[in-house]
Amino acid sequence: MSQLRRAVAASYIGSLIEYYDFLLYSTASALVFSKVFFSNLDPLLATVASFGTFATGYLARPIGGVIFGHFGDLLGRKRMLILTMTLMGISSFLIGVLPTYADIGGLAPALLVLLRVVQGIAVGGEWGGSVLLSAEHATSRRGLWASFTNAGAPSGLVVSTLVLSATSAIVGDKAFLEWGWRIPFLLSLVLLGVGLFVRLRVQETPVFVAAKAQRHRLPLVAVLQENWRPLLLSIGVGMSAFVAQSTMSTFVLSYGVQKGFTRQEILNALTIASVCGVIGIIAWSAASDRFGRRPIVLVGALGMAAFGFLLFPMINSGSPALLTIALVIGLAVLQPMMYGPLAALYSELFGTQHRYTGASLGYQIAGLGAGFGPLLFAEIWRVSAGTLAISVVIAAFCALTIVCVLALRETSGRSLNPTVADRSVADA
Repeated sequence: MSQLRRAVAASYIGSLIEYYDFLLYSTASALVFSKVFFSNLDPLLATVASFGTFATGYLARPIGGVIFGHFGDLLGRKRMLILTMTLMGISSFLIGVLPTYADIGGLAPALLVLLRVVQGIAVGGEWGGSVLLSAEHATSRRGLWASFTNAGAPSGLVVSTLVLSATSAIVGDKAFLEWGWRIPFLLSLVLLGVGLFVRLRVQETPVFVAAKAQRHRLPLVAVLQENWRPLLLSIGVGMSAFVAQSTMSTFVLSYGVQKGFTRQEILNALTIASVCGVIGIIAWSAASDRFGRRPIVLVGALGMAAFGFLLFPMINSGSPALLTIALVIGLAVLQPMMYGPLAALYSELFGTQHRYTGASLGYQIAGLGAGFGPLLFAEIWRVSAGTLAISVVIAAFCALTIVCVLALRETSGRSLNPTVADRSVADA
């Protein structure tokens, strides 16, 4: 049990730090980067361009999932998690010292995109290993224990938002845009040291050790040849959760500023919703151990499809209270229902010999919804100046999730032990 606790702590803290770095960029892309790295563009075009660099990180995530998944299935989960964390910490620190457009012109956004790609590769390899570190140590309540990796995402968002808010409040808006935004990125090196200390104390998972002698095929080949159907369904199951998450944590920031909210009002609402979201992810994931993964995700997708049509009218009211309520409903209730159970569900879809690769690839390709959602919505808003089409797109992604969940068998009763069962259960 002590190793399970260490594994869960390492998964949660490591995920928090990784997503602090990754989502710090998300918040900065909505509030700062359009002015710092795209200052030569019209404000709306600059916002689209800023979200475009944000999306490149999500494009790189499947690459990271394949690379680190391959070696994670062959060499072990722990080694890869040390590498992904180091890569993320260094790339985030370098963003903090990057010259702006005013300093070096077009080279600045080019270097920003390069570092964002490195971030994407790092977080692409991080999630699968972090989830398996907990899931493969657990002998029961897998949904609960695996969910701490997913809870690291809103926790990282909370920490990054608090650091940005505190920095902005201390140095003032003018100084914040000039140099203050760099401070949260520079702190990545400190967090890197903390994360490495925690992860180095965890042992390799017993499930991986037990199956080590059985490895004989390239993990990616096994996934694409034998498990292509669960892979495709896993992508569809997760897509709407990512679209919803990025809509409310990234696009709404930029939209809210344009609608007259102050930066601080939006950051405060997002912080409250994200704190509640941590609780929501863990609670709904624990519920999936009792009621199954499929029912929880289905209810969440149905609820989010309907809520997408209420989200923007609540924001358009101009009330900070309604803005906060909207984000809490979305990020702390409905999105966690779709997102929380994914950690256990993705682990249960693939055999031990290629679980890191399969789970990572499905999750990270689904994650493209988070990368391209804000970019797509910003373009829709720029062209149409309305939000109804955005709500329709959100509902369409939720419909995709519903169809894919219905096509899957329930996975919560499956053993991850290769001596008991080591095959995909997503064949229905």
